Amino acid sequence: MNPTPVSDPLASTAAPTLCTPELEALAAIERRVLWLATSIIHHANRVRPNPSGIKVGGHQASSASMATIMTSLWFGQLRAEDRVSVKPHASPVLHSINYLLGSLDEKYLTTLREFGGLQSYPSRAKDPDPVDYSTGSVGIGATAPIWGAISRRYIETVSGGTVNGGTVSDGSVSGTPDRGRQYSLVGDAELDEGAIWEAVLDSNVADLGEIVWIVDLNRQSLDRVVPNVAAGKIERLFEAAGWQVITVRFGHLLESLLGRPGGGALRKRILDMSNPEYQRLLRCSPEEVRRRLPGGGADAADIAELISGVDDHTLTRAIRNLGGHDLAALREAYSRIDDTRPTVIIAYTIKGNGLPTEGHPQNHSSLLTVDQYRQLADAMGEDPDTPWGRFDADSTEGQLVRTTAEALRRVAQPATAPPAVPVDFGRTPSGTATTQAALGRTLLDVNRAAPAVARRLVTVSPDVSSSTNLAGWVNKVGVWSVEERTNWFSDDAETVMHWHEKPTGQHIELGIAEVNLVSLLGELGATWSRWGQPLFPIGVLYDPFVERALEPWSYGIYAGGQSILVGTPSGVTLAPEGGAHQSIKTPSIGLEQPNCTSYEPAFAIDVEWTLLASMSQLGRPGGKSAYLRLSTKPVDQQLAAVPADPAARERRRRQAVAGGYLLRAAPAPAATIAAMGAMVPDALAAADRLAAQGTAVDVVCVTSPGLLYEALQGRNGQNPDAPTWILDQILPAERAVPMVTVLDGHPHTLAFLAGVHQVKSRNLGVDAFGQAGAVDDVYRYHGIDSDSMVRAVLDLVQ
Repeated sequence: MNPTPVSDPLASTAAPTLCTPELEALAAIERRVLWLATSIIHHANRVRPNPSGIKVGGHQASSASMATIMTSLWFGQLRAEDRVSVKPHASPVLHSINYLLGSLDEKYLTTLREFGGLQSYPSRAKDPDPVDYSTGSVGIGATAPIWGAISRRYIETVSGGTVNGGTVSDGSVSGTPDRGRQYSLVGDAELDEGAIWEAVLDSNVADLGEIVWIVDLNRQSLDRVVPNVAAGKIERLFEAAGWQVITVRFGHLLESLLGRPGGGALRKRILDMSNPEYQRLLRCSPEEVRRRLPGGGADAADIAELISGVDDHTLTRAIRNLGGHDLAALREAYSRIDDTRPTVIIAYTIKGNGLPTEGHPQNHSSLLTVDQYRQLADAMGEDPDTPWGRFDADSTEGQLVRTTAEALRRVAQPATAPPAVPVDFGRTPSGTATTQAALGRTLLDVNRAAPAVARRLVTVSPDVSSSTNLAGWVNKVGVWSVEERTNWFSDDAETVMHWHEKPTGQHIELGIAEVNLVSLLGELGATWSRWGQPLFPIGVLYDPFVERALEPWSYGIYAGGQSILVGTPSGVTLAPEGGAHQSIKTPSIGLEQPNCTSYEPAFAIDVEWTLLASMSQLGRPGGKSAYLRLSTKPVDQQLAAVPADPAARERRRRQAVAGGYLLRAAPAPAATIAAMGAMVPDALAAADRLAAQGTAVDVVCVTSPGLLYEALQGRNGQNPDAPTWILDQILPAERAVPMVTVLDGHPHTLAFLAGVHQVKSRNLGVDAFGQAGAVDDVYRYHGIDSDSMVRAVLDLVQ
């Protein structure tokens, strides 16, 4: 790359006629923020030893395009109650601002992407300085403030209108100081992500006036200048969704030039110019700019005459004076925000603004050379050998920094402890039931027996409430909405599910967008740490679509959200639905997901116990999320053989919550069948058939393969904190015999159980796409029917 001149490293400084002492101080802070962000990345790559030789990386150009926007936001707009999601590649700018504000120690500035240091992307859980939203997965962090806004509104009703010491009336207007705005700083390339538009188009969002997005429209992606990034198209998309759109194209210096004779032609020329052609101007000398800028149209002569009266310095500054780099223009844009609906500010920027790599089509991850870095230092008046300077406390800049730090200081409030969750309602289900139906029954039991818990319980689903057995719960608690709406079917005798929408409802219905569901779950599950108010969020979706939502769900857990995801119905047991709706891999996903306990109960009582145990882990430091995989398969509940003795019942409950229990013990077992979920009744039938042939088998009901695997790792010394007692109770050494494992999912999920005592095994499950048909036919096709279990046991023992 050929460096461009940097004698005037920031073209964002306002035109002289608009300069005020405050704007001048703000411009100085902006320059320091850019310098610090650039230096943080430079030190990580050019100064800090790197014995492995593996690229460290960082994004100097992406940070530079955001320096003006973030400086103007932090040092002039934000209030303590506001929250900001920062685009992933601008994390060094966030750290630089936090450092100037005194909330990040200088020792961390040299630790970007170092173990225990500043994270590659903003992280609430791992960064040492304040971060409102974890970002890094493109598109997901950007939408998080939308779900944060809904969560913030939801807890107002739970907390009686008080959140972290600030009183909020139930009828407060969006964007009031008590509620705070939810900002999202988004790169324009991030708008390619489908998750963005799934969130923007959700019907709940149009009423959230506290939402403000600022789009960094630098028109570059990782590899190139994108030729067809059109602000007009983006504007129309947001407007169609009901958002206020504010476009900040040009700064005041460029606008003053466009106001001269011939300025109309120049404006049209710039607006019609392709992105690559404009970017090329940034790499040109003043003489080359004068040759290229007029173009070959009918107005070329007028444009040439206009710029002939402009000196080189002003011309090159004006070409770079886009709205996203003009502090005064941004301030004017903020003043126009309409707090009654979501707002998007589309700010034209330059990737690498003010750096020697400015405007280069491949500058996304490029790093300044040592020479370029020193050249930048000279232009900015900084010392490259001691780059971490703060402003003098008595200077105008220092006073502005101090005033901002004081205004943004958040008063820590005591967190509300979540209410104690019951462990057992004392009911023993009888007759025939499904685990999916047991979910709805348990939620109603919580509402009846534990009102304090029920008040903090919120369910979320993507338009599948009735088909996942939530109808009774929804009828009882109502549907959450920003404002109350009339239920025109309330007097319809044939309407079974009543859709009462009100701000105090406890069920949130989203469109058919699983990404929205799990993203909202993550934010509902973070209210305990964000606003001191814990919730018990439970999201319900069809299990086959867990994989569609997997990445944002996992990212929500990474960011500290604690929630329960229920996948139902599941497996090839959905036989008539066909292969497209038959989940295979989800059991192993639950086993492998960090900070999450997975359960696949076989009986209604197991659903109750494991759901309550999962709820007890939510809304607290060190808590965990959970994933329950349920089924619509009718099961005779007598097969659960729940002990009548209270002590024996509690022993069974503890085992079910810990990962499994010995459901049937043979006097002298020749083998063990370890089954999970929908396959347990078939395993019991196989055990009966084997017993009739003289082959006695134990039947173990596995409820959580993940917890059993952790126990095994603990026994092997690889996870010393994991309890191991459950293995001794369900697979005691004296009963170690050959084992058959079976589940309605991939067989490797339970294959590790044979390693508890190193016994021979056969692992049955589903490892091929499903087929439509009767359940018996589909089970037989996949080799998980009772016949297959009988054959597998006989193969092992004979």
